[in-house]
Parts: sequence; C-alpha cells; structure tokens
Amino acid sequence: MNEEIIEEVVNLVENKKIKQLREFLDTINEADFPTIFEELDDEKTIMVYRLLSKGKAAEVFVELESDDQERLINCLTDKEIKNVMNELYMDDAVDLIEEMPSNVVKRILANTKLEDRKIINELLKYPEDTAGTVMTTEFMDLKENMTVEEAFQRIKKKALKSETVYNCYVLSTDRKLLGIVDIKALLIAERDTLVKDIMETNIIKAQTIDDKEETAKLFDKYDVVAVPVVDKEDRLVGIITIDDAIDVMQEEASEDFELMAAMSPTDESYFKTSVFSHAKNRIVWLLVLMISAMLTGAIIEHFEASIATLPILVSFIPMLMGTGGNCGAQSSTLIIRGLATDEISPKDWLKAVWKEIRVAVVVGIVLAIANTLRIVIQYRELKIALVVSATMVCTVIVSKILGCLLPIGAKKLKMDPAIMAAPLLTTVVDATTVLIFFTIATSAFNL
Repeated sequence: MNEEIIEEVVNLVENKKIKQLREFLDTINEADFPTIFEELDDEKTIMVYRLLSKGKAAEVFVELESDDQERLINCLTDKEIKNVMNELYMDDAVDLIEEMPSNVVKRILANTKLEDRKIINELLKYPEDTAGTVMTTEFMDLKENMTVEEAFQRIKKKALKSETVYNCYVLSTDRKLLGIVDIKALLIAERDTLVKDIMETNIIKAQTIDDKEETAKLFDKYDVVAVPVVDKEDRLVGIITIDDAIDVMQEEASEDFELMAAMSPTDESYFKTSVFSHAKNRIVWLLVLMISAMLTGAIIEHFEASIATLPILVSFIPMLMGTGGNCGAQSSTLIIRGLATDEISPKDWLKAVWKEIRVAVVVGIVLAIANTLRIVIQYRELKIALVVSATMVCTVIVSKILGCLLPIGAKKLKMDPAIMAAPLLTTVVDATTVLIFFTIATSAFNL
C-alpha cells in the first residue's frame, strides 16, 4: 500500500479534518484499511471506522483480521454492530461467529436479526471443511416461466442483498435447481423471452457435504465465477463465489506448506502466533522425526565393525544421504502437486512409479559417473568408487520410488499427501541409504 495514503489519513485524523477525511476515505480500497488501522490507536480507529458509509464499513470489517474485528466490536455500540451485521453476507457472518470468543459471539447474535440468526445457526451445523461451511445463502433466484422483463424487475429488487447477480439460478416451486442464466444472456435476449428458453441446464454444482477444497477446484477446472450448492434433494441452498474459493485455496496452500515443513497447521499469522504456539506446532513433528532418525543411527551402529575396518566409508555417508533426500524431495514435490491439481490420482501409482524409475536410472547413472571420477582422482581407489557409485544408483532409484509412493499412499488413506514431503521422506531415505551402502560395501570388501 502507498505510504503516502497512510500518512494522509494519519495527518487528517490528528488534525481532526473530518470532512476532508470522510471524502478521502471514500477513495481508499476496502482491502487497504487493515494496514491503515495498524497505524492508529483504538480511539482513532473507531473514529475512522464511524466515518465510513454502512456498506463500506461492512466491507472493511470483512477485510480485518479476527483480533482486529474483536477489538472493533468491543468499541462499537449495539446499534453500530447491528448495522454491520445487517450489511454482512451470510458466509462472512458465519466466519465472524466462528472466529470470535463466546462473550463476543453473544453480543453479535444479540444484535443480529432473528431470521439471520436462524440462517447462521443452520450454516454452522455443516461438517468442518465442507462446501456448506463456505457458501452464502444470498443469491439471485428466478422462475423458469418468468419473462426476461420480469427477471430484470426481480434482479433490481434483490440485487443489493445478493452477493452476485452475474449468475441467476432458475428454481422450481420446491426450490430444485433447474438451470443457470447469466446477465449477458438476459441482456441480449428479447424482453418477452422466457427464462427457461435461455437458461443453461448443464450445471456445474456441488453438494453441501462435498469437501471444500475439491469444490474450489471446480472454479479452476470450469472457469466459473460461482458454484451453486445443493442439498441431497437437489434443492439450492447457497452458492460459493470466486472470492470464497480463492480463500479456500490459499488456506489449503498454507496448510500444505506447513505440513511439508513438518509443522502442525495454524490459521494465525506468523507475528500474531505466540512463541509457545509456534513451539507447540513444531515440536511434535520434530520429536517424531528425531525418534525416527534413530533408526539410521542403529543401522550405522550395526555396521560398526565394518566401519572400523574401513573408516573411509564414513566420509561418503553425508553425500549419499543428502543426494537421496534431494532426489526423494524432487519426486514427492511433483507428485504432491500432481495430486493437488488432480493431474495424478492414486490409481495412476504404477504409471507414476515407472516414470520415476526411468528418471532415476538416467539421474543415477550421471551422478555415479561424476562420483566415480571424483573418488578415483581424489583417493585412487577404484573399488571404493564403484561401491559408492553403485550405492548412488540404488539410492536414487529407491528414493524416487519412495518420493512417488508415499504421497500417493497418503492420498489413498485419506491423509494429506503434503505430510509425506521432505522432512519425513528424508528421514526414511536416510535410513534406507545407509542400509544399502553398508550392504553393498560389506559384500564387496568381505567385511
């Protein structure tokens, strides 16, 4: 955000130039207000917020982090909270309720209309991470026997309370979804044309209990701006818009990044998460990885006599383990991405493994040749070079197979494939590499 905008707001607030401030605030995008509020204390934040129009105030409120929303609610009057809740779309209202502590929730609900409270309570009943939890119930509905003229009259009447009017949903008398008609189709049609004659009946839709991440993928696959959500009886109960889908995808991407780094996912931002929470989110996986790494130590200990006979073998362990871990991480990253974008499915496991084996053979041979030349030049030991290089080829092949199979296996078990990313995979590959290395070495040197 432009620093000059922040400075201008702060200057107008401090000099109490209310009229100029109100006019200037109207020119600022809603998404920029959280940054502005960071520069203001509670009293000045409230003053700025109260200068916003009702509609803009609600839009700004949605953009704030949950703790900033709580801070604002605690400073607003009941009437102001009521105005905010009247302007919020239902999906945003539900998100607010889920984020707030119980004492704040009571105050919010007390200043929410009875019919809105009923809708909020219904939306809160949907299982976590389902399409029902991210949909909004404010959409534009039409009847199939309406004329285009009648449709426009209804759109004008309901537009302010609908999250989007680009797509209109054609419903039967029992609210079953019959079709979709967009504004463009209505605009170019004759005024006496019936809606049923121009509606699209090949509908991309989701059910309330569908996974929200899978539903979000529909936007990318079909290039839609909204997806209708139906219940088991095919009745339309809400829609998910593109902004909600983006939020879901960002949330899932953040969760995957944290899992790939061996951390428990959290919804809080980095700086707003306490040191204790950061430690708690990381320590469990670190303990698991530490304990699992003991397996590598146990394998090395088992071959202690071999190491004592030929100590030079130890110097190659870090290089072999590092190469194996890197190869496995490359494969797992590509497979995890493929699973996330639906390019790869669990049934493709054999095809994926065969591809990774061929890649591993090429990569392994190139690395083995380079490694052989280095060891021969440095140590003048051809036999050791051949042992290390043979281990290299085997390690690359095994690590790439593991990097392929572990994420696919996690997906098959209904787990997040990101769990099988670099940290956990590297630990498994390390133990496997050491076992392969000393197995080949003891056979070659009769240790």
